[in-house]
Amino acid sequence: MTVLTSVETYRIAVPLKKPFKTALRTVEAAEAVIVHLATQDGRSGFGEAPPTHVITGDTLDAIEQAIQLIGTGLIGMDLRRRDQLFDKLHKTLVGNTSAKAAVDMALYDLIAQQAGMPLTQFLGGYHEAIETDYTVSVNAPAEMAEDAAVCERAGFTVLKVKVGIDSSENDFSRIQAIRKRVGDKATLRLDANQGWDPKSAVRIINRMEAAGFNIELIEQPVPAHDIEGLKFVTDRTLTPIMADESVFSPVDARRVLEMRAADLINIKLMKAGGIHRAMKINALAESFGVPCMTGSMIETKLGLSAAAHFAASQPNITRFDFDAPLMLKEDLVPGGIQYSGKDIRFSDEPGLGIDAGRFLETLRERRG
Repeated sequence: MTVLTSVETYRIAVPLKKPFKTALRTVEAAEAVIVHLATQDGRSGFGEAPPTHVITGDTLDAIEQAIQLIGTGLIGMDLRRRDQLFDKLHKTLVGNTSAKAAVDMALYDLIAQQAGMPLTQFLGGYHEAIETDYTVSVNAPAEMAEDAAVCERAGFTVLKVKVGIDSSENDFSRIQAIRKRVGDKATLRLDANQGWDPKSAVRIINRMEAAGFNIELIEQPVPAHDIEGLKFVTDRTLTPIMADESVFSPVDARRVLEMRAADLINIKLMKAGGIHRAMKINALAESFGVPCMTGSMIETKLGLSAAAHFAASQPNITRFDFDAPLMLKEDLVPGGIQYSGKDIRFSDEPGLGIDAGRFLETLRERRG
């Protein structure tokens, strides 16, 4: 029997190399609460939760308090009884998906360690390595074109371009400038972050199609609650439409899938409440023949390690948006996934592969 004995939390903040701008917010530092779960046999599991209040509604204070509440309820429970653990995790309180995701990551880290396997192999082991896109923040067309060119020179073949902050006319100019600068060599996927209304979305997407911009997909063109509007766009465009903020839970996913409101779904652990429910969303999507992407918020390599292990384990997850750690000025996390440009590889260490001793030392030094 492997019993959970303690839960600790730490706060971190890592500056970004350049402000990250979307239709919803501007981020200058990756803030997060780190959770550390310990067991009676000396193992450590780690998870991360950023305060993405404009999407999940979570703040640093709320995350920390929720983690302590959830973690305290799990102390004394046996890791071998996984469904009991995750049932207790999700029933302890309503909402608070980021806090739940952080605890869920730490639990899966420990469970895979107990099994003696890297987490991606424990979950399914489909991919040995994956490739991430790189995000171009929304700015003036010329600046975005230059940013896209820098990404392309760095070897990134898929660019995720943020739009939706002001007018669709400006968005057309942004994509036109990027295509003019990088040509057809880069795959472009657009993310409006709920920035368009349904009719405007159809109009701008049809115009981009007619212009031959060759967009791979459009992510969350309309407000999250407007599933009918999402379907309106999906039914009237040739470009595949991806649901992101519209899908937090398996219940959300089922509604989108049954309505055929989107062609793809973006699964994020911070929305789903962790890997346990992310697996259920992906299984639902797969049963409808709908592929998924896995992305993240602005997180460190800890959160991205958990997301990447999950995504790489599943054949239905065909796209990967894991560039956030590459935007940070420093890497605080020893171990975990390893980046080589766009390529992400996994170590053979069990769990998430985090060096617990070094990481805890770093966290405690930063706490002061």
